Amino acid sequence: MTSYALGLDYGSDSVRALLVDALTGAEVATNVVYYPRWKKGLFCVPAKDQFRQHPLDYLESLTAVVQGLWATAPAGAASKIVGVSFDTTGSTPVAVDKDGVALALKPEFADNPNAMFVLWKDHTAIREAQEITAAANQASTNYLKYEGGIYSSEWYWAKALHVLRADEAVRKAAWYWVEHADWMSAVLTDTTHPEKLRMGRCATGHKVMWHESWNGYPPNAFFTSIDPLLDGLRDRLPAETFTSDQSAGALTAEWAEKLGLPVGIPVGFSAFDCHMGAVAANVKEGVLTKIMGTSTCDITVASYEAIGDKCIRGICGQVDGSVMPGLIGLEAGQSAFGDLYAWFRNLVNWPVQNLLQTSTLLDDNTREQLIRELEDKTLAALGNAASKLAPGATGITALDWVNGRRTPDADQTVSMAITGLKMGSHAPEIFRALVEATAFGARAIIERFKEEGVAIDSVVVIGGISKKSDFVMQVCADVWNCKIDVLESEQSCALGAAIFAATIGGVYPDVASAQKVMASPVSKSYLPNADAAVVYDRLYQNYLALGAYVNGDAK
Repeated sequence: MTSYALGLDYGSDSVRALLVDALTGAEVATNVVYYPRWKKGLFCVPAKDQFRQHPLDYLESLTAVVQGLWATAPAGAASKIVGVSFDTTGSTPVAVDKDGVALALKPEFADNPNAMFVLWKDHTAIREAQEITAAANQASTNYLKYEGGIYSSEWYWAKALHVLRADEAVRKAAWYWVEHADWMSAVLTDTTHPEKLRMGRCATGHKVMWHESWNGYPPNAFFTSIDPLLDGLRDRLPAETFTSDQSAGALTAEWAEKLGLPVGIPVGFSAFDCHMGAVAANVKEGVLTKIMGTSTCDITVASYEAIGDKCIRGICGQVDGSVMPGLIGLEAGQSAFGDLYAWFRNLVNWPVQNLLQTSTLLDDNTREQLIRELEDKTLAALGNAASKLAPGATGITALDWVNGRRTPDADQTVSMAITGLKMGSHAPEIFRALVEATAFGARAIIERFKEEGVAIDSVVVIGGISKKSDFVMQVCADVWNCKIDVLESEQSCALGAAIFAATIGGVYPDVASAQKVMASPVSKSYLPNADAAVVYDRLYQNYLALGAYVNGDAK
């Protein structure tokens, strides 16, 4: 009898649903829905690093994406689904009240950005992150030692503290904050109330400072030493956490009706998108899985024996079971990858986006079509021209820190820089330097893992960029000087969620067994060019030197 698993992947811009035949691994149907409020740019102020998402975007899009899935799924597929699992971006927390209601769902907070989900890329909490890092370094126990030693403005506690300081109304109403990943599982199982809420290992371990050795979270005194506004917040969080191969509860009748699914099927504990994407990529020791999107998230795993008591410096955490049960999950990443390319596209298209809007030479429909066509073709055209340039030929060096630096050594205060520009420098030359910068930033992560004794022998990549640009992928292979495998699945993160859904649904006894059938095969591989790799070894030193200068620690 056919059994289906449903994986739901919440990205920065949209939610994707993937229906997978759990017995064969075949991807049967997929659907994508974009968040309506986010698409309009509501509640965001990019100039102030503010990026907020309304919970209704998540709820409405969930109904739309699953209901839309049935249009292309086999007849009767919904009744054969054995489990549902989610992945989301993170850290993306929201303030909830004493009844577990997300504040933005209440009329008095419906239009208040501080009552909404604070998206991963929101960097309004830089000051708070610095204070948390300083407090951890001064404490008798460094509570950041399992999170790379540096707390990020992209993470839970910094964001919560920033909102508490910034908004009195939210401060009075908030009981605690819940990560988007944990909220989705709780909503579908009616466990959002603080007395019922249970939280997944992934988000809590990597972003909320959970660790078994301190019975959950750092003590209340640690947080009050940073700001009394944090008093008691850690004690309201459930101390026990759960890996994603476990069920968070049964799908409620209300949500079963909304989604067209069987009542009572298990809903898994959610995890971050990159972690579940790594599971779809057959993550294992020695292999780095890199999810390439607007930013990147890099995931690998290590055995307990390999890690021992080592604490890896400057990464986004090492957490038991956050990726695969029985292994230590290691996370790193870049705050901008595709976002850097998009920034440059928007920069060079300023005349298109602005001057053509007022042109009287074209009718309205033709003008809009032309603008969209030029914007859609810009990056491909730049990449094609840049691919014809030899490594090192432009003399331009750039940093990838346009949205700060995630790893190694998180610092959202730094900015990108470009050096070597001349009067003769043209757009494809600059674009090539930006692509090289993102590859160099990724290499810095790989080098840090190796310096800390974590083996990285090859790289598997997931995400749109890996499928869209041979040029970008070849530059990465040359800069990293290693083989890169690209996964066949177009929805790898949702596929990882489906693997967990099949496990909690009882089709497989464990995640490893499900992977053997359901994980994505490799569609394409890139091998480094030996001559280019030699050149990039030298150019990488220029990247490091520029980074040191921007950091203010150059000699």
